[in-house]
Amino acid sequence: MSDLVQQLSRSATADRVQARLKQRYAAERRFRAYGVVAIGLALLFLVTLLTSIIGKGSSAFFQNEIQLNITFEPAVIDSEGLRDPAAIAGADYQALIRTALGSLFPEDTDRASRRELIHLISQGAELELRKMVMNDPALIGTTRPVWLPVAAPVDQLLKGHMSRNTELGGQFNARELARIDHLTGQGLLAAKFNKWLFTQGDSRQPELAGLWGAVVGSFYSLLVTLALSFPLGVAAAVYLEEFAVKNRWTDIIEVNINNLAAVPSIVFGLLGLEIFLNVFGLPRSAPLVGGLALTLVSLPTIIIAARVALKAVPPWIREAALGLGASRLQMVTHHVLPLAMPGILTGTIIGMARAVGESAPLLMIGMVAFVVNIPATPLDPSTALPVQIYLWAASPERAFVERTSAAILVLLCFLAVMNATAIFLRKRYERRW
Repeated sequence: MSDLVQQLSRSATADRVQARLKQRYAAERRFRAYGVVAIGLALLFLVTLLTSIIGKGSSAFFQNEIQLNITFEPAVIDSEGLRDPAAIAGADYQALIRTALGSLFPEDTDRASRRELIHLISQGAELELRKMVMNDPALIGTTRPVWLPVAAPVDQLLKGHMSRNTELGGQFNARELARIDHLTGQGLLAAKFNKWLFTQGDSRQPELAGLWGAVVGSFYSLLVTLALSFPLGVAAAVYLEEFAVKNRWTDIIEVNINNLAAVPSIVFGLLGLEIFLNVFGLPRSAPLVGGLALTLVSLPTIIIAARVALKAVPPWIREAALGLGASRLQMVTHHVLPLAMPGILTGTIIGMARAVGESAPLLMIGMVAFVVNIPATPLDPSTALPVQIYLWAASPERAFVERTSAAILVLLCFLAVMNATAIFLRKRYERRW
């Protein structure tokens, strides 16, 4: 009887164990399914975001232009024949464009038709003609075919972003649409690579707005940031990790460094506004001040990454160096720091990648200003890529929508290059013990 009871008890225990194992396996399968679903949703959102950005921004890399046979009349450009740069710069190049357009449509002689014709061309087209003549005065007195940018509405119409239906609020009337179709059929209207996007600064005309001013401003800001944050961050990490006595004060410093890495970047922007602009009186909207503000943002990240890289160096390397008679400074500079440098460089690049995408600190120190000229020095007024994206996103014109997305693509490519560089450095110089 007792044997039967023990057998039944063991059977019940085995059943309970099997039931629990089934529950654990089921819970593990559910957890894996949740992970797969989470990864799938993240990839779906990422693909949706990139598809939307690429779909809206890819057309910005091409700009529709019109070919005109421009006669560079001496009477308009240089009536006295002195080749005076001031006279050439102040010539009425709009008159040359009107004459060339009129030769394409000689039947349009009334004022309204002439006004519609000139609206086909960008207001900045005369700037291109002026630049051509200033660079090559020998053009005066000749007739040359010149490709000039069309106005933003015409460009958006040809790209399919505007309606051609004149009855549903379309911007163009039937006569204007007929002219555009005629020019397209004759091969005088064509989409070309948008060189202005990569050679010009900001502009009120969307078809001439470019990123080069923002790119140069970001470059100067990152140059200042790298020159300050890298030596300061590495020096602070080396001192805290290799030389500082572990006590209450160093613990407080370490906690504050970790907390600063999580502080919102706009707080650093407020600090930069108060210290760099109001106290030190540095120029507003300058890449120098932007670089100083971004240094505050990236410095905690670089310090933390550098300390982790220093900790990864095996302790026996330190002990061997000290055992052979090296001082602590020689041990750090000759052995520990070179071995930790790949990790330090990786952390620095990641910190710089975070800095290049920050806009809040730059907005606070005035880099949100409308700047047309390309900055020549870090002290010149400028903007940056994230701020340029912010400015274009707030513009009401439809043509700025695609330029906003194009600027985001350029920024993403730049960040991808920086992260790929960090991965390469880590793999190239990684040491295994």
